[in-house]
Amino acid sequence: MANIKSAKKRILVNRTKAERNKSVKSSVKTQIKKVYAAIETGDKEAAKSALTAATSALDKAAKKGVYHKNTSARKISRLALAVNKMA
Repeated sequence: MANIKSAKKRILVNRTKAERNKSVKSSVKTQIKKVYAAIETGDKEAAKSALTAATSALDKAAKKGVYHKNTSARKISRLALAVNKMA
């Protein structure tokens, strides 16, 4: 454990931010899985609504700095492409 006060604070702050990032990433992954699950079942309306929710979650995560903006954009693009390829 650190002895310097500022180092102790950094440890606590980093732990808090890591927990938040983990939570946000987990929820984003869940939203993405819902899109792919809807695609697997062939339900286009469900896939579109899940895509909207996933896009929103990814944008928020990028805005908070959890994901890099290009990573978020790439994931959104791949999801949209998968939904648009449905029959």
